[in-house]
Amino acid sequence: MITEAKAKQIVATAVRYARRKVDAIEVTVSGSNIATSRFANNGMTQNQAPTNESINVRVIYKGRQARLSGDSLSENAVRALVDNAIVAVKLLEKDPGLEPVIKAKGRKQSAITRFDRITAKMSALDRAQEIRKIIAVAEAQKLIASGVFATGETFKAIGNSAGLFAFHRETSAECSITMTAPDSSGWVKGHSVRAADLDVKALAESAAQKATLSANPQEVEPGRYTVVLEPAAVLDMLGALWYSFAGTSHVDKLSALLDKKGKKVFGDNISVSDDVTHEDQCGQPFDGEGMPRQSLSLVEKGVVENFVFGRRSAAAMKVEATGHGLEQPSAMGDYPVNIVIAGGDTSLDEMIYSTERGILVTRVWYVREVDPTTVLITGLTQDGTFLIENGALKCGVKNMRFNVSLIEMLNHVLALGPAVRTAGEEALPAVVPAMKVSGFHFTERTLY
Repeated sequence: MITEAKAKQIVATAVRYARRKVDAIEVTVSGSNIATSRFANNGMTQNQAPTNESINVRVIYKGRQARLSGDSLSENAVRALVDNAIVAVKLLEKDPGLEPVIKAKGRKQSAITRFDRITAKMSALDRAQEIRKIIAVAEAQKLIASGVFATGETFKAIGNSAGLFAFHRETSAECSITMTAPDSSGWVKGHSVRAADLDVKALAESAAQKATLSANPQEVEPGRYTVVLEPAAVLDMLGALWYSFAGTSHVDKLSALLDKKGKKVFGDNISVSDDVTHEDQCGQPFDGEGMPRQSLSLVEKGVVENFVFGRRSAAAMKVEATGHGLEQPSAMGDYPVNIVIAGGDTSLDEMIYSTERGILVTRVWYVREVDPTTVLITGLTQDGTFLIENGALKCGVKNMRFNVSLIEMLNHVLALGPAVRTAGEEALPAVVPAMKVSGFHFTERTLY
């Protein structure tokens, strides 16, 4: 992987070459070497260990901007990329909302360390030994295991002709497990910057338990239920809400929270922040233009407190930027990428025990937005859905489709579990709790 010194050299090459040819240039260099070991049918199937490196340049010229990318970091390739960007920018219309590149002066990044040498050095054999533990659990319970175990590192560097330079390097480890039986399945995923944080045997046992308990699933009538949502289900549902906190969604009048700042929108027990410094978060401490990310409260006890802004949307709204801009130019503009939902102290078992009749949902999939004004979403349950009766799991149930307004849902949260680092399939990893929710609307049954 490229070192910070090498990334700085590449940025300097592009900046030096573009000098006097354009008004400004911004250069982003990024890469990864995430290695993925796959398993299925209780055996190893594949190991991939690609190394990816890329560069993109944004040039600004007479009120216009253009961004081009390439995958070669040689000096000649970098110069050719800059030349092509200069040709492209001259063909574009002027951009009335264009902001100049960020100056280095006074731009201090948060001191965040998210790199673990042991995780970075894990080999295919190391991952295979972890996967062996998963397969052993599956074979002991006469189940079929499939999934992935991935480890590696990523880096991102950004610099510009105004003297700014920022660099971030971090590791990641992810283990996704699906256990299947003839008519049931169970799923779990672990995610961390340190592979040592993932207890794969415990994860496998959790997925196996769900597959076993949900055997011979029964049909349940659609309707409104009290629902216990595990953290992964919470994450992948609420992912549809986060863009409403982005400044550009307010500039474009697309946010479900238009004119809601300072108003009570969610339940008293809902507090949300965007906190890049949180110990269970991931990602670099600067945004797509190199501006330091601020940590800020978005919702406090149900009241909308803040939105996040890149420099472009901040200028349009006449507020201060918060360091949440995406690489420019961008239609989305900005986004909160370090979500933390404040949790409670109610365990998942306690949520189930206190439920007379309800549904436990392990995960959701194929979540799509239906109505952006209320953030009405639809989706399906998957890989571990259970009927709760008299405080206990009675049986597995066939999966169901739901239609739920996220604003309404977050006004009917009965209990919160501890907030934990969570990864799903539909949204960025975040720190979220399990939730017990009343009036959750299931609209249709499935055949499986």
